[in-house]
Amino acid sequence: MFRDSRAQMRSLDHHEAVIHPVGRGGIYYEPDGDSFDENIIWYKNETENIPTDKNETVHYHGEALIFLNLLPENSGNYTALEKESSGKCYKYNVEVNVVKSSHMKNFLNGAIANSNTDKKIPCPDYVEKPCTKLNGKYTWNKDNKTLQGHHEAVLWIHNANKVDEGIYTCICTWTYYGKEYNSSASREMKCEEEKAYRELEIISPKDKEQLADEGVGIKLNCSVFCGTTKISDCSASWSGINQNNGYNQITKTVTENPSRNTISTAILTIEKVSAKDFKTEFKCIGDGRYQQVSAILTLRRRESIIPLVIGAVCVLFFVVLAAILVKRFAIDLTLFFRSYFPLSSYNKDGRVYDAYVVYHMQSMDNATEDALFQFVTKILPSVLEEKCGYRLFIHGRDDIPGEDRLELVEERMKQSRRLMVILTPGSGSELQSTDQRPASPQNSVIGGFDWQVGLHHALFQREMSVILVQLGDTGPQGYTHLPAGLQHLILKSAPIKWPEGSRGAATWNSRFWKRVRYLMPAIPAIKCPQSSII
Repeated sequence: MFRDSRAQMRSLDHHEAVIHPVGRGGIYYEPDGDSFDENIIWYKNETENIPTDKNETVHYHGEALIFLNLLPENSGNYTALEKESSGKCYKYNVEVNVVKSSHMKNFLNGAIANSNTDKKIPCPDYVEKPCTKLNGKYTWNKDNKTLQGHHEAVLWIHNANKVDEGIYTCICTWTYYGKEYNSSASREMKCEEEKAYRELEIISPKDKEQLADEGVGIKLNCSVFCGTTKISDCSASWSGINQNNGYNQITKTVTENPSRNTISTAILTIEKVSAKDFKTEFKCIGDGRYQQVSAILTLRRRESIIPLVIGAVCVLFFVVLAAILVKRFAIDLTLFFRSYFPLSSYNKDGRVYDAYVVYHMQSMDNATEDALFQFVTKILPSVLEEKCGYRLFIHGRDDIPGEDRLELVEERMKQSRRLMVILTPGSGSELQSTDQRPASPQNSVIGGFDWQVGLHHALFQREMSVILVQLGDTGPQGYTHLPAGLQHLILKSAPIKWPEGSRGAATWNSRFWKRVRYLMPAIPAIKCPQSSII
């Protein structure tokens, strides 16, 4: 037997028992504690010094007390004295009892006896702790017979029964200075008898109410847990039921495997639920040999789903209507809320023009040329500049005499936030060749070089967005005569057609100008902080 305690200048009341048989075995014991100094001395019976020579049967190494090839005379009380540099002194008392193997069954460690199906048998601490420290190897015996394949500190017995009862021994084989020694400890495992009777428990119904539809059949279950073995006098039933008045009741008792749980179930079938059934209390009763349990169940009408369907349809209708309205008036809503955006939301890009207007005036009839001139020089500025506050750059109006055309176009493009392209019937057809070879400033007409630079900025550098405006009809050829780059922009965003001659077309809040303003910057350049346009 093995007992351990620690105290400051005296023994503690805590003890730990260790039992080991006589023979080629060993004990490697370390007292419980957080840390130890090397200045520790072991005694037997408080007077006999324990040597530190590793060749001795009983010796100590550091704080560890070591027993090799245990003999009955090694039994006794062992004491360790530890002195700290602070002056504190601790005392450890250990009681060791070496017994014969035949007497080991009288000195077993804590028994494993519970009702668990799976049994856990842990190796006792005084074997497990040193085995872990010394990297030992585990083996297990049952009634002195080796259990193959078990080499862990914990032994599990799954689905344990009476056959598995016995004495289980944990053996740790550890090496000390080249020699192997065994430490062992035993526990007894027992399987408790299952109780045939226990308190009845109503499994179903769990709730006090159950939903039902009037005029529709329903089945009610009354399930009672009887115990872990089949009991003939345990049954479930529904009370107060007239079998000949549209009710039918059957009862069955089942024992489940492998749990051996016995459950009795009464099934009440109501052919058609009537108004009277909603006022009736159905009583589920479980009868056993020693007790009776019951539960009350009432039926509650299931709420009609028609109001829910109507509500869902209404919600769906309003969602669809809202989506249609938002889609229809998206531009109007955007323009309305722009006036409430804070000035701080403006992107300080340093550009001074809101749009660079590009148009082409070569090879067109007089009527088309007049319409283009009227739109570009009068209608467009009167709405976007005078009424909406935008700042446009238009060739022929904003040119500086004598300024280099190439530098002027490049500089004004970089200073503009949008590129507005005015399309007319036949416009761009002469640019098919210049799409591959840029025109020179000397021989280009109004719009030729502008188109090339603008398309380059929009398609390749992606520095500005494009607004396409269509004057007049495109004719049967559509936009196929335009340069490939411009056709690509048209596929991404269809041109806005100018409704020439329509009533109210020139007003700033017409449908046409709302679409143009929607594509223009949210805040005109002339309203931005001066620091952003210098």
